[in-house]
Amino acid sequence: MKDNNELSGGSLLLAWQLKGKTVLIVGGGDVASGRIESILTADASIILISPNDGLHPRTKHFLEQYPTRITYKDRIFSGEQDLANIDMVLTAVDDVEASRAICQLCRQAKIPVNVADIPPSCDFYFGSQVRDGPLQIMISTNGQSPKLANIIRRRIEKCLPEHAGEAITKVGSLRNKLKERAPGVGGEVGKRRMRWMIDVCTAWEMEDLAALDDDMIARLIDDGWEKGRVPSGAEVGVPPKGPVAATGPGNLVPIATFVFGALCSAAFFTLRRR
Repeated sequence: MKDNNELSGGSLLLAWQLKGKTVLIVGGGDVASGRIESILTADASIILISPNDGLHPRTKHFLEQYPTRITYKDRIFSGEQDLANIDMVLTAVDDVEASRAICQLCRQAKIPVNVADIPPSCDFYFGSQVRDGPLQIMISTNGQSPKLANIIRRRIEKCLPEHAGEAITKVGSLRNKLKERAPGVGGEVGKRRMRWMIDVCTAWEMEDLAALDDDMIARLIDDGWEKGRVPSGAEVGVPPKGPVAATGPGNLVPIATFVFGALCSAAFFTLRRR
């Protein structure tokens, strides 16, 4: 653990829930198009303000594809009236003074704001992100080096196992079905439910978790949870794969998980040497 004197200089990394919120994006160029994609992924509504001649082709594509989720205004930002009923503001324009003025208005209205390429005017940073379905990994350099964040992101992507996003989706379904079977928050049931889910995720390979369907999930709960054990994939109907290295009965960590960890460790130490 770090000394208390060393606990500084970072940002608080959060998964900000924007569903049902309204985000204002000022600018329609290349950077703005990336912001639009991120906000659409977060299930928020967008108000986009930008002259039409400044729209990037990708921005135009989003406007055509999501007409009910993006309200487009073909003009420049006109002042504090544009901030009415806005939950977040993102600016991506080439005019530094205009960006700072928007930031000042947002600060006065207590609206969180991100100003592209001006870190001191940002309440939060986007970072470089890995996305695979529900799996999201953010690499942040605290606004100091977006390019290095992107390089590190690509290396992490190479370490991730196949089917990770799909496996997370299926485990989420298993978790919800288990909560229906054994409801309650906290207490002994909650602890036992958490322990069993951990054992399943540890004992099963990522590919097997990704293969789960509703019938398999039902069998896993019937033959596993109800009997206090973790069945194998074959026992609940997961299709067999090719030959794999055997694991002893006391070893709950699959070979694939071990290799995944080793690869990520190697990437980490490579990054530290450079």
